[in-house]
Parts: sequence; C-alpha cells; structure tokens
Amino acid sequence: MNHSPTQPGREDPDSRAVMAPPAPGAITLARHGRPDADRTVRINAKGYGEWWANYDRVGLREDSKPPRDLIEAVKKADILLASTLPRAIATAHAVAEPERIETLPIFVEAPLPPPPLPGLFLKPPTWGVLSRIAWWLGYSGGTESRREAEVRAESAADHLVQTAASGAEVLLFAHGWFNRMLRPALKRRGYDCVVDGGDSYWSYRRYEPVQSRVDGADPGR
Repeated sequence: MNHSPTQPGREDPDSRAVMAPPAPGAITLARHGRPDADRTVRINAKGYGEWWANYDRVGLREDSKPPRDLIEAVKKADILLASTLPRAIATAHAVAEPERIETLPIFVEAPLPPPPLPGLFLKPPTWGVLSRIAWWLGYSGGTESRREAEVRAESAADHLVQTAASGAEVLLFAHGWFNRMLRPALKRRGYDCVVDGGDSYWSYRRYEPVQSRVDGADPGR
C-alpha cells in the first residue's frame, strides 16, 4: 500500500516535536514593612501577649515606604500572594493593585507566646527574642506549636512550588520568621536562594529552581 505524501500546508503528525514542559518560575519571599506599633514601652509577660495580639491587628507606619528594588521585583511577578495579617496586606497594597493579590492564612507568622516570667518588665523587642527562643524549644502557651508551624511551612512551600510549576513568577508578602521557616522547605523542593536581601522590613529573598538553571533556562523570564 502506497502512502501519499503529506499535503502542502498540512503538518505531518509523526513529525511533531514533543514540547518540553515550561521551566518552573522563581519564588520571592518578601517581609512586610514596619508595623505601626510602639516598641519603646516596658511591659510584663501578660502585657507582651496583649501587645503581640495588637501587633497582629495593625497596619504599617505612615513613614514606612517600600524600596525601589521591591517595587521592581513586584513588576516582574505574575502571581502575588500575601498572608492574611494586616501588616502583610498593607505591604502588598503599597506596591501593587489590591485586585492582583491573593491572601491566604497558611502564610501568617508563627506565634510568639511570651514565656511565664513574672516580675520582668521588658521592651517588646526583648520579649520577642525570649518568646521566640522559648517557642523554638517547645513552649507554645496554647498557640500553634513549633512542630505544627513546621508542618504548615511544608504545606505553604508546596503551594508556592505548585503555583510556580507552570513557569509563573511568584512573589509572597509574609513575615520574618515564617519566611525563614520556608527557606529549608523550598531548598528540599529544589530551589536555591539567588538574591538574599536580609531580614529587615521590606527585604526579600529570591529563589530559583536549580534544574532550570542547570538546563540553561531563565527562571526569571
């Protein structure tokens, strides 16, 4: 049986090249701007618990403005995500149109329950250090434990990686400590930090998939 040649203008199905899947996109983790909270007061453990609860309700200080490099990073992003806490949402709104931002509770900050240390009157930053150490060592005070937060960080990393899987550039507005917890989770999923902006307010870190860089693709597109 003779096979007729492919007609002009029609593609031979057997000659179609298999298209490779797109390289995963980069993931950027940004910390929020400076919250509108008084850090100079001296308070006891109970007072710090109340201070932290209020910290989770406030937005940003009026004089806290986004740096140019974060604004440029947002322009490159295809998908913007944020924690549901007001300081993260206010940060996102300072650099992007609200309709571009999806908020998810999985990205909220890990809790800071103050350890029961009666008689101590300290400033909030000092209480923050003591509380984080105590929480890391196992004290949760009825809040989310370190182990529970680690499980949440793994799920959050899965969400970020799945969102970036189609090649989209993803940027998350979240929190200092929870972003820190996401670092090893992203590394285990094949992402390396290529831009390290530190841990200050408005800072960010950019992560790119290792395999994409090895293959010569441009994750930043």
